[in-house]
Amino acid sequence: MDTQHPSAPPRAQSRIAADNHPNRRPHSCGGLIHENTRHTDRFTVIGNHLTQHPDLSLLAIGLGCHIQSLPKGAQVDIKSLTARFQEGATRIAAALRELEAHGYLRRERERVPGGRIVTRTISCNRPTATRGETRSDACPPPQPSAAVPTPKAPRPKAPRKPLAAVPQPSRPHPKLIEAATDLLAALRRDDPRLLLSACDTAHLAPGVAAWLERDVSAVAVRHALTVDLPPEGQLRRPAALLAHRLAVQLPPPPPFRAPAQPPSIPAPLRNCDGCDRAFRSPTPGRCHDCRTPVATAA
Repeated sequence: MDTQHPSAPPRAQSRIAADNHPNRRPHSCGGLIHENTRHTDRFTVIGNHLTQHPDLSLLAIGLGCHIQSLPKGAQVDIKSLTARFQEGATRIAAALRELEAHGYLRRERERVPGGRIVTRTISCNRPTATRGETRSDACPPPQPSAAVPTPKAPRPKAPRKPLAAVPQPSRPHPKLIEAATDLLAALRRDDPRLLLSACDTAHLAPGVAAWLERDVSAVAVRHALTVDLPPEGQLRRPAALLAHRLAVQLPPPPPFRAPAQPPSIPAPLRNCDGCDRAFRSPTPGRCHDCRTPVATAA
């Protein structure tokens, strides 16, 4: 039974041996080694087409994985994500635009029964399905229209219009302008979209100073600039909106109040030159009783 059969066909060999696979390297090269444990709860299946996407930034890949792990109805707007992570509103907004450009996010505006317009964010865990495969969780690609218009040359970008003029304070004290600048810089805490540039802040600061000069508190000015802002996606230039509000909603100046009259100072006491009696008079001389007989005799 231990006789060898040299004429027997050898066992089938794979085309590429396991040790010769192009993706396998010797352990001495210091490559990645996985120590995996099978998850039984609280896990999310995410495709490698997202985690290893060649065109997405690392922030966009991480944000896309985070959004796919959230439950239905979670808030994924810029303000909520900025409050959750350390990255600023500008970087998070750029990452969301990357995911939207590659089909991992889709935003749709809907009108709720109360009449208010809200933005729905739809997360797609597989933007494109393979040919001949149908998936309910994949976002359908946009259907081409019947008539494809001829592509036109892009128009040159029009120069940005300057901001509208803002009110000017009657006395632009440096401390008043500094308080107005600090107020404008803090508006992003109320809404991340109100992150202003240094140039826009310098243009708007005199307008805020004019409000403060008219006995309007900083809290009232901040409320007037941040209340009833346009919905997400419609506020294209926050500085233009603030300049308009500062000019149109400028409150009237406080009523004029005349300065209080100082109390009158009584005339000093003096001795009469005729009877030596004390009397009040701004200048020395005779009292009233001594002046009357002299005038009658004259």
